[in-house]
Amino acid sequence: MSEKIIDWLERILMVDVFIVLLGFLWFAIAIVGRSAGIPLGWEIWYKLWYPVFNPAIGILFLGAFSTWIIKKIARRFQSE
Repeated sequence: MSEKIIDWLERILMVDVFIVLLGFLWFAIAIVGRSAGIPLGWEIWYKLWYPVFNPAIGILFLGAFSTWIIKKIARRFQSE
């Protein structure tokens, strides 16, 4: 059962990693555009920071930590 949980958790984390990377890429482009005076979506990115990207980063860290804990517990039960 723990294998299924880990598989689903890793799939969710993979999607989450792409959301975080996309957000970072968008952030970098928007900052360069803002400093050059070109509107490349800084205002939209900033409005999405708290409802989308901030939780995505938190979920990524929580998921990585949870996966580590689940794998550690599963190894302990397999060795006994």
